[in-house]
Amino acid sequence: MEARRQISVVIYGINPVLEGLRAGRITRVRVSRRADRRIDEVLALAAKQRVSVERVDPSVLDQASKGGVHQGIVADAEDAREYAVHDLVAAPQVPLIIVLDGIEDPHNVGAILRTADAAGVSGVVRQSRHAAALDGIVGKASAGALAHVRIATVVNIARAIEELKEHDVWTIGLSGNATDAYTDVDWTLPSAIVLGAEGAGLRRLVRDRCDRLVRIPMQGAVASLNVSAAAAVVLYEAVRQRGARDIHGKIKRINDLR
Repeated sequence: MEARRQISVVIYGINPVLEGLRAGRITRVRVSRRADRRIDEVLALAAKQRVSVERVDPSVLDQASKGGVHQGIVADAEDAREYAVHDLVAAPQVPLIIVLDGIEDPHNVGAILRTADAAGVSGVVRQSRHAAALDGIVGKASAGALAHVRIATVVNIARAIEELKEHDVWTIGLSGNATDAYTDVDWTLPSAIVLGAEGAGLRRLVRDRCDRLVRIPMQGAVASLNVSAAAAVVLYEAVRQRGARDIHGKIKRINDLR
């Protein structure tokens, strides 16, 4: 069953606030008195939802966003939904899950969430400690995807991987030292992509829990990709394989009817 907890976070930027409104999470909007017409859609949706809108000086928004690029708009978001690992596995589609092991950079987490939303993942698993806070920086970097991606926050990533395996989800860790390439994996199966922090990579206990380790082959002088770029590469290989499977399945059904 889906769990809820009451939290209050500040998000900022036109897209994050707009997506927060679409998700029904916004309780108050503050707009700069100098804001331009780009926020008209946000204000119209806020009015439709009867969300309070205040006109304030830009300095107020600078302070609320802690110096972030707020684009003249800041909002308060409450009642963020939280999920357990089994909620993500129970999604209607074949599970495709991202597991974040100690990724603390909010810009990387936001970029991963943006790609996760675009790729239609079942959800993201993160640890409660040693993880980027799900606040305005992540919301801005995710271009609003934070409001939509299902996120399970756990105490222990290694245990979460064991739980995924109990639900017959293959756990695939990304490692530059792995022998197999990410394209060698059958991503049409229930799968979880396990990503470690840049530099440190996967922690040993997490690495040992994974069913399989794979790498992204590097052809140039740079040894590795940014973790958010690596996530995008692997996610869209999974999307490609699953799309090809669906097309082949449709062709087979058509042929069977002839």
